[in-house]
Amino acid sequence: MTHSSSRPRALRAIVTGHTRGLGAALAGQLLERDAIVLGLSRKRHETLAARFAERFSEVELDLADPARVAQWLAGDTLRRFVDGADCVLLLNNAGTVDPIGPLPVQEAGAIAGAVALNVTAPLMLASALVTAAAGVPDRRVVHISSGAARNAYAGWSVYCATKAALDHHARAVTLDAGPALRICSLAPGVVDTDMQATIRSTGAGRFPLRERFEQMKTDGKLTSPEAAARQVIDYALSERFGSTPTADVRELAAG
Repeated sequence: MTHSSSRPRALRAIVTGHTRGLGAALAGQLLERDAIVLGLSRKRHETLAARFAERFSEVELDLADPARVAQWLAGDTLRRFVDGADCVLLLNNAGTVDPIGPLPVQEAGAIAGAVALNVTAPLMLASALVTAAAGVPDRRVVHISSGAARNAYAGWSVYCATKAALDHHARAVTLDAGPALRICSLAPGVVDTDMQATIRSTGAGRFPLRERFEQMKTDGKLTSPEAAARQVIDYALSERFGSTPTADVRELAAG
């Protein structure tokens, strides 16, 4: 699939967790495709800021702090960013795999932080975007999901539950949405990011499938952030996007 024929004019994209891994690849590739990009993360991406100063802006925002997110959304930064766009794309990429392990080792604070980052922030941003971009004729929301949303894994009860929440949110929003809003909870495959490094460093007692992920790394079976970002963006900007509320890039490629 090529992106040139389907790329909307005056595309503005919001990417969460844009400073590393898949998020950095998403932001960088969107900028290379002439989009205007807003990055939301706890830190800044100095390289992108230097390369694309005119079309890239970022906000230091702790997405695991719902009160802080709500405070930021109460301002007019988002509304001003989307003003004048033909298409607005929200990529809810930021997330955490922690806490890993069975219930007795899950700390209350870690659970709350994971739910806030993985679920609360994406839902808040999706709602705010639709409101701020009420006059934009083409609004698209991508939740970065996971195979863990659709399959249960020992040690990942919090991660599985939060990703499943994004999938079900997309299904329900699809029932509410009109033609100006498209949404999909999209699994990007197993991507070689810091999250994978965290998984491989976790004891087998907390994550019994650790050896499987170690073997995937050894065998070169992890997808690079750049390749995954290309697949995500191509689909997000295609006419097919929004035809189903949940999808997996590996199945799209196979189809």
